[in-house]
Amino acid sequence: MYPHSLDDLLISIVEKGASDLHVVAGSPPAMRLHGRLDPIVEDKLDSADCQSLVTSILTKEQIDLLNENREIDLAYAMVGVARFRVNACFERGSISATFRNIPDSPPWLEEMGFSPILAQMTQKARGLVLVTGPTGSGKSTTLAAMINYLNRTRNSRVVTIEDPIEFLHSNVNSIITQRELHRDTHSFGNALRSALRQDPDVILIGEMRDLETIALALTAAETGHLVFGTLHVTSAAESINRIIDVFPPEQQEQIRLQLAGVLEGVFTQTLVPKVDGAGRICAMEILIGSPAVRNLIRENKPAQITSAMQTGQSFGMQTLDRQLAKFVNDGSITLDAALEKSINPDDLRRYVSGNDEMLRPRVAASR
Repeated sequence: MYPHSLDDLLISIVEKGASDLHVVAGSPPAMRLHGRLDPIVEDKLDSADCQSLVTSILTKEQIDLLNENREIDLAYAMVGVARFRVNACFERGSISATFRNIPDSPPWLEEMGFSPILAQMTQKARGLVLVTGPTGSGKSTTLAAMINYLNRTRNSRVVTIEDPIEFLHSNVNSIITQRELHRDTHSFGNALRSALRQDPDVILIGEMRDLETIALALTAAETGHLVFGTLHVTSAAESINRIIDVFPPEQQEQIRLQLAGVLEGVFTQTLVPKVDGAGRICAMEILIGSPAVRNLIRENKPAQITSAMQTGQSFGMQTLDRQLAKFVNDGSITLDAALEKSINPDDLRRYVSGNDEMLRPRVAASR
C-alpha cells in the first residue's frame, strides 16, 4: 500500500501554493510550482498505487466511464481545503491523473492587475468575448474573475457550461446557473440549445471545441446575448482563423460576416516566470472588435490584425510582444523568458531597446 493518501498529497500542494498534482506510474507524485515540476515525496508510484489513489475519489459510475472511455474529467472538492479539476486517463495500461488546484472562491478582477478593458467587457449587452491561450495559461481563472465582477456589478441571468465546473459562484446581484458536462448535460451543444430557452443575459462556454459549439455560440451572440468562451490558441489573430477554419469552405464567408458582427474582444494570455522565481506573471494580448478589426475579418485579412492591434491602443488594444517588453523593461521578467513566449522576437527586441547588448545589462541588474 502506498504510504501517502491522495488527500494528504492534495493538501500538500495547497499548502505549498502549487497549481497541479501529477500522479503517474514510475515517478513520485509531482507538483507544478511556479511552472516547475518537483516531487512532493520520494516514494515512487507503481501502477497499483496510481489506480488505488485515483479510484479512491471516484464513484462507481465514474469508474465505469473511465474504463469505457479511457479518460474522464471531473471535479473533486475537499471541504475547507480547495476544489480540484481532475483529468484521469490510461497511459501504457496504467491510470494516471492530474489535479488542478482551484481556490475556494472566484478571484477578483480588480486584484489581478489586468487592463480595465476586461471589466468593461463584462458590461456589454451582447457580443462574443474570447479568452484564449495555451493549456495551463489561466484562461479559466480570468473568466471566473470576469464572471465574479459581472455578478457583483450587474443584475443579469448567467448560464455557464463547463467541463468540469471549477470556480463556484454564489448569486450576488445576478442569478447564476452552472452546468457541468456529463453530470448536468450530455454535451456543450445540448446545453447551449437549452440555455437559449432559459432567459439568459450572459452565457459562458467553458471550451469552444467543435463546429456545433462554435456555431451555437455565434448564433447566441448574434441574437442578443453576451457570450464568453475559450479557445486553445496562442495569438488573437489565430483565434479568428481557428473559428473560421472549423467550418466547411462553403460556409466560411457567412461565418466571417457573423464573427465580424459579434466580436467584442479577444484576450490571449500566457504565464511567464518572474525574475525572482516567486511565481509567474500573466502577459496578455488584447484585440478589440473595432471598426477596423471587424472590416479585416469581413475582408478575410487576418494577417493584418497584428498591425491593427499595434495602432489600436486608443481602443485598449496591445500586442503580446509589447506587454512582454513592458515586463522586461520594468524588471519583472528576463529577456530570455520573454523571448520564449514572444510571437515576433524582432518586435519584442525593438520595443525593449532595439539593441541586445544594451538590454542584457538592464536585465542582469534587475535580478
